[in-house]
Order: sequence, then structure tokens, then C-alpha cells
Amino acid sequence: MEPDLLQRYLGVLGVSRRAPSLDALRELVAAHVTRIPFENISKLHYHRHLGLNDLIPLPLYLDGIERYHFGGTCYPNNFHFYSLLASLGYDVKLCGADMANPDVHMVILAQVDGQEYLVDGGYAAPFLAPLPRGLQADFVVTLGRDRYVLKPQDVNGCSRLELYRDGILKHGYVAKPSPRKIEDFHAVIIDSFRPDATFLNAVLLARFYPGRSLVIHNLTRIESSGPESAMFAIGGRSQLVAEVEKHFGIPAEVVRDALAGLMGLKDAWA
Repeated sequence: MEPDLLQRYLGVLGVSRRAPSLDALRELVAAHVTRIPFENISKLHYHRHLGLNDLIPLPLYLDGIERYHFGGTCYPNNFHFYSLLASLGYDVKLCGADMANPDVHMVILAQVDGQEYLVDGGYAAPFLAPLPRGLQADFVVTLGRDRYVLKPQDVNGCSRLELYRDGILKHGYVAKPSPRKIEDFHAVIIDSFRPDATFLNAVLLARFYPGRSLVIHNLTRIESSGPESAMFAIGGRSQLVAEVEKHFGIPAEVVRDALAGLMGLKDAWA
């Protein structure tokens, strides 16, 4: 990563450069997840206006965060964060994760002080700290109605993450430890722009803070604090524009225009 982009990225995160350590990694992860939301308004916006159907370049990614309070979906959030960590001297791997299909998600595995951690800023989840991989028992993260369970590694060194919502298994993935290059994800990133792809047919924005979160999923706003979640109906697309601007700071005209390219309102976790 070019030095000026590295410093700009750290400025977006509001952190200073430090030597690699577990404490410094925790600071970076917390800053990334709290300051850079998971959202697909930017995906719709750039696809509609720039014809973007591949990974967003880092300068444009940072432009969107600074100008429009954008974030990104899993590919930009995790790949650019991986690049930042590597440039800061961390021992990191970019790895594939299987959902319904192989390698449709990417994660970061970081080695610090002889221990390996899963870092994922692209799952719309409250992972404000690196998740330990050397587990003997389940590692659980809870917030509101959601319970995330990271299982001990299987015989192949893979880590299964399960999302339970209201006690029911809703989603998840299996993270694989083999290092990958971003080019290995080219086809699946292109596929994420097909007409029936999830994030061209749903709205999902999620921002996390210590102990609480705010999520907009299609026409519902979900506010979680501790073990409690409250859901609020959004009365149509006009109100959706206002809700996104109010809670995420993305300008109404940008949201309105992006939603004009939205093809449907699928369940993003289906």
C-alpha cells in the first residue's frame, strides 16, 4: 500500500501507526468495525454511475468513506483492511470462506504472539475484536437477538461460524486457512453484480459500537443494546432514504439515486 494511502486510511480510522501487537490489532479492528459500516448503498451507487462490477479501488473506497460516509460489503471491507494490516507489518492471510457456495466470503487470519485470530469486518457482525482460532470450546459473541458461535477448528483447520437469530440458526460460513490472492476471488466478485445477486436486491446497513448496534435491513430498523433488540418498521422507500441519511450520514440524494437501481428487497441473510 502506498504510504500516502496508508496514512489516509489510518486517518479515516482515527488511529496512529504502532508496531504490530495484539493490543494494536485490537485497536485497529475496533476502529474499523465502528467507523466503517457494512453497507451496500455504495455498491449500488458505484455500479449505477461508474459501471463498477469488480472490487472498488482503495482510493475510491476511501473517497466514499470521507465524502459520503460509505463503508462497503465483505470484499472491499476485508480486502482493503487486509492490505492495511499487511502494510503495517502484521502476519496476515487473506482466506476464503464457504457459505452456500465455496469462497463467496473472504476473511483475514492474523498471527500475533504465536496465536492465530479471525478478523472479519465484512460480515455485518459485532466483531469489534479479533476472534481466537485456537479454541477448545465454542467462542460466543452476543448482541441483541443475535448469537454468533465460532467453533473449534476441524481436522482440516477450518473454522465454522454460526449466526443464531432468536435462537434459530440463520446463517454462517466456514473459513478455510489456505492463503489466497485477491485474484482468486475475481469471479465471485464479478458474480456479486449479477442481476439476481443479493446486494443488488436488498438493503443492508450495519454499524456497531461497544455493546450496541444499529442495522437497517430493507424496510426495518433494528436497534440492539446488550441482550435486547427493538425493531421499527420503515414506511416505504422515501422513509428508507431519510432513515439511512439520519442514522448513517449518507446524503439523501445519494441514497435515493442508489435505490433507483435496486431490483428488489430480498432477505440479505437468506
